[in-house]
Amino acid sequence: MHEKSIDAVMIGRAGIDLYGDQIGGELQDMSSFSKYIGGSPTNTAIGAARLGLKTALISRVGDDAMGQFIREELKREGVSTEALLTDPSRMTALVMLGIKDQEQFPLIFFRENCADMAICEDDVDEDLIGNAKAIVTSGTHFSTPGTKAASLKALRLAKQYGAQRWIDLDYRPVLWGLASKGDGETRFVANQDVTAHLQEIMPYLDVVVGTEEEFHIAGGSTDTIGCLKQLRAYSDATFVVKLGAMGCAVFDAAIPETIEQGEVVEGFPVEVFNVLGAGDAFMGGLLTGQIKGKSWREACRIANACGAFAVSRHACAPSYPSKVELDLFLASGSPHFRLRDDRMLAQIHWSTTRQTNWPEVLAFAFDHRSQLEELSADAVQIAKFKQICAEVALEAQAKHPQRHLGTLCDRRYGLDALSTMTGTGLWLASPVEWPGSRPIRFEGGSSLASYLKEWPREVVVKCLLFAHPNDGETLWAEQLAQIAELSAACRGWRLELLLEVIPPRGSRITTTTVADCMQRIYDAGIFPDWWKLPAPAVNDWDETWSAVSACIEGADPHCRGVVLLGLAAPMPDIQAAISKSASQKWCKGFAVGRSIFGEAAEKWFAGHIGAAEAKSLMASAYDELIAAWTP
Repeated sequence: MHEKSIDAVMIGRAGIDLYGDQIGGELQDMSSFSKYIGGSPTNTAIGAARLGLKTALISRVGDDAMGQFIREELKREGVSTEALLTDPSRMTALVMLGIKDQEQFPLIFFRENCADMAICEDDVDEDLIGNAKAIVTSGTHFSTPGTKAASLKALRLAKQYGAQRWIDLDYRPVLWGLASKGDGETRFVANQDVTAHLQEIMPYLDVVVGTEEEFHIAGGSTDTIGCLKQLRAYSDATFVVKLGAMGCAVFDAAIPETIEQGEVVEGFPVEVFNVLGAGDAFMGGLLTGQIKGKSWREACRIANACGAFAVSRHACAPSYPSKVELDLFLASGSPHFRLRDDRMLAQIHWSTTRQTNWPEVLAFAFDHRSQLEELSADAVQIAKFKQICAEVALEAQAKHPQRHLGTLCDRRYGLDALSTMTGTGLWLASPVEWPGSRPIRFEGGSSLASYLKEWPREVVVKCLLFAHPNDGETLWAEQLAQIAELSAACRGWRLELLLEVIPPRGSRITTTTVADCMQRIYDAGIFPDWWKLPAPAVNDWDETWSAVSACIEGADPHCRGVVLLGLAAPMPDIQAAISKSASQKWCKGFAVGRSIFGEAAEKWFAGHIGAAEAKSLMASAYDELIAAWTP
């Protein structure tokens, strides 16, 4: 038997969850929705991957934008998509969900002839199954002949290759045609045919996981112990019964007379905010514990903790914990019954589940507004110049495919240019502050949250803060209040925040000036994803970087890092700063503007050169800075 490189392969549903943003209302009254990845096996694959397992998904998505979203999300989460097929004739599945109260969670499945229900035996790759330690099926995919055949093939191959065989009973009456199409919330409808289906597959399984209601449908009665005894006649599998807030119970031998006589593992006392997807989180934790060789009790404790996180937050898979977050919770717990109020855990969750790895960012910054307004009063011309800058960045990306390039581009004049660059793989950021404001003021009108609602999620929110440790307390209080509001709005819309800190012109700057400003921001409970900072003075290089690094490591070791700004410095000075900073742990690159576009802008706006010459000048300068970055 060769060493297996995949921990678990899931087979089944893959779709889109549209969660209502308004809490406490009827689903029909929801006015906006947030889009997440969904589907029980898909959620479990992500939950286990976040905890360190190598997972893969066998499913189908449509040849549509939502199918592409699922594929990209899985890749970002580290889930293999080699067996995720694109179905050219069916659409990606969709679910609309809401949170009414602690008992009611309305949902509607849009799954008529959807892509993931077209899985067939040919979709199950023998090599993939043979390379896995565990195969995880779901009850839904035994509801039609085609999906049942595919799932059974996966289980047969799993037995052949010595993989554990799991099932999440995942009973949704509407998906078996037992409830009206608009009633996705009903969790239990007794049906002898469904019971017979599930009992037929019991001999194929090593682990069966479900709620009491799900064991009721599998066992054919509403007596949990009686159902477990009935199923034990068909299978020697370990039964894990989810008991909600009470935790779970494990039965891996003869069934006793009461649930309490099983191996009961207590849950975690937290507020129930949203039960949707909690079972999938539980499954991911349980699977992780077992694959990593934990006892059933230890694995169940992990699973219960994962479920606790899920019931405390909005969404399914995005709410599941990272390993760092889970380990901290298991070791120290939380002082908050409303777990979503734990700001420390919320920060760790955000910073350890951010998607897309950026080992470096070499950015061309042309987000300048007032500087270009000095060259031209014509907004159309400024917008055209921004478009030329965008072309330079895109051509540089093609020229340097092994590097991670990016841009800073504003939305006042550069919205068309920014739209040209979204979806291209460039790291993108856009300013939100009113140029030169101190105390800081924001563009986009009186409602910061409404303004950021319009932003693409891939665009980092950049904010320039003119600050000095010696600023008066009144000014600091106002500045911090503004940044706190911005940070909260960014988190609300799942946008990353880049904070640029520049001491005011003429102020005295020491080796700790910038780091002291950063520390005040951290002390206020604000954790930028990125910092944009001026390069240290030559004579203070080591001491300044030491202070900045110590600040980040002490306050937020999961920070994305620092990019250097240019401040229109001469090109040789910028190159030297970039080259010297490349060896610093927290320096991830640069975001330089006028040193790249300054000469070209002056000549182009004056009419002395055309677009081609302007592009050539900027491309040459940008290439020089990219070459200077040699980590």
